[in-house]
Amino acid sequence: MSRDDLTATPAVRKSVMAILLFFFLLFPHYSSFVASDETFRAGNSLLSYAFTLIHFVATQALGIVHEAGHGICYLFPCPQGITAAMGTVFQWLFPAGIAWYFWHRGGRFAAAVALFFLGFSMQYTAWYISTAHEGLFLPASRSFLGVDGYHDFNYLFSLAGWVRHDGMISGIVRFLAYTIMLMALIGMILESFLSVPKRV
Repeated sequence: MSRDDLTATPAVRKSVMAILLFFFLLFPHYSSFVASDETFRAGNSLLSYAFTLIHFVATQALGIVHEAGHGICYLFPCPQGITAAMGTVFQWLFPAGIAWYFWHRGGRFAAAVALFFLGFSMQYTAWYISTAHEGLFLPASRSFLGVDGYHDFNYLFSLAGWVRHDGMISGIVRFLAYTIMLMALIGMILESFLSVPKRV
């Protein structure tokens, strides 16, 4: 057992696991409308408002990482296709990198939490992919930065001739996202209930 895992007591692990499990179970119901323009009017219950608020904060954090990926190509000369792809690449690599870091330090529970957020990030990307057919132009009202821009996946799929398949591609990414989130939760459960810290 590493020092990373010893810093998270069994009670803390179980609490984090319970919160993320609760979030995951609600996710299929609430995620269908929180990504829409009705973000804060999705429901009138305290539970729906809390879920929507958490989802909003998480997606805004992912948006910062996403835009940082594009920013790399604003600093260095990149082909337009790579510039368009870098947002999603960074958005996925960030939690995956954190998971890799903790896994190699022996912090399996922390790695599982990071993997859960990789799945969450991929689910958000799946929604973004599903809107590729709406066109290259992305209005300010739907842009993270609040300015007019271009739709990354409309551009990338147009190059590959895949725009008409955005729904299928989105479904595949969403399936992978839920699979990763579920596997991460199973890992958290195993680490919370079956892993007994050694006395040092």
